[in-house]
Amino acid sequence: MKTPPCMVWLPADHRLLGDHGHQMPFLLLGDKYARAVKVSAQAQPVMFPLADVEQIDELLSLVDGVMLTGSVSNVHPSHFDEAVADPSLPLDPVRDSLTLALVRACVHQGVPLLGICRGFQEINVALGGALHQRVHEVSGLMDHRESKTAPPDEQYAPAHPVRFVPGSVFETWAGAPEARVNSLHGQGIARLAPGLQAMAHAPDGLVEAFAVQGARTFAYAVQWHPEWRSHENAFYSAIFEAFGRACRQRMSQRLQAADLALARH
Repeated sequence: MKTPPCMVWLPADHRLLGDHGHQMPFLLLGDKYARAVKVSAQAQPVMFPLADVEQIDELLSLVDGVMLTGSVSNVHPSHFDEAVADPSLPLDPVRDSLTLALVRACVHQGVPLLGICRGFQEINVALGGALHQRVHEVSGLMDHRESKTAPPDEQYAPAHPVRFVPGSVFETWAGAPEARVNSLHGQGIARLAPGLQAMAHAPDGLVEAFAVQGARTFAYAVQWHPEWRSHENAFYSAIFEAFGRACRQRMSQRLQAADLALARH
């Protein structure tokens, strides 16, 4: 019997798309996220487009890891007790309702978890942290946004260095005490959630990576975008390779448990 693929759950974004004033709802996943999972983590990306909170446990039993992607939308500030600062920015409350609960379930059940950009912010908010809604307006912090008119190669080019906590896995993955990363975010961490440990900082002190303390498996998140051409960047690849290893370990445990259950019957 052929071994099933190692599978990683990526959430859908909920968007209204259309022309001439006629819009319809779409469920979306960025190609670059799925491709990084397939190529660099060596796992099969999967979606459950209409998943809801009540289904989280049963769906987690089918997968080997979860990757929370970046998105054009922001986490709704009501989740950290603030009003919306800029009504023109897109929100995705349907995604929020799933992913914030999904974060807590992954940590509780020991499911490998990787957060990227919005996913990084989701993990922080889900565990009790807060965000700056406009990092560029906070005294002492840089403007971490990309140029909206620049081509993607420029938007995702290295923008600033991040310095890693000495001895951290990020230092190991990068092979150096710091690395240059891209920067495409308007929000950022204002208060790190209890149970999260900062692993990297931007030159202005903003948290750029963290680990879930006491996690039973891979549980890390980054504010930058390592999925962008991850196979061309040794540091970015190392993050996904470590995530993939953790997912395959869970798959092995999951299959062994299934075999034992069958043997009992």
